[in-house]
Amino acid sequence: MQKRSSKKKNPRDINVVATRIVKEATSEPLRGKPATMPAKNPAAVELGRLGGLKGGKAGVAKLAPEQRREIAKRAA
Repeated sequence: MQKRSSKKKNPRDINVVATRIVKEATSEPLRGKPATMPAKNPAAVELGRLGGLKGGKAGVAKLAPEQRREIAKRAA
C-alpha cells in the first residue's frame, strides 16, 4: 500500500497554481523571505521599539478622567 503525503505536490486550486507559476517565472523563492530583502538597521529597530513602548502610556496620561471612564466602559 502506498503512503500518502500530507502535502500535495500538485495542488488543484487554480490560484495556488498561478501563484507558483508567477513566482517561478520571476525567480522568487517559493517560501520564506525574498533573497533581496535588506538587513534592518539595529539602531533604528531599537528606536522604533522604544517609541512603541512609550506611546500607550503617554496617550493614556493625556486623557481626562471622564474619557478614561468612557473607554473603560466600552472595553468592559
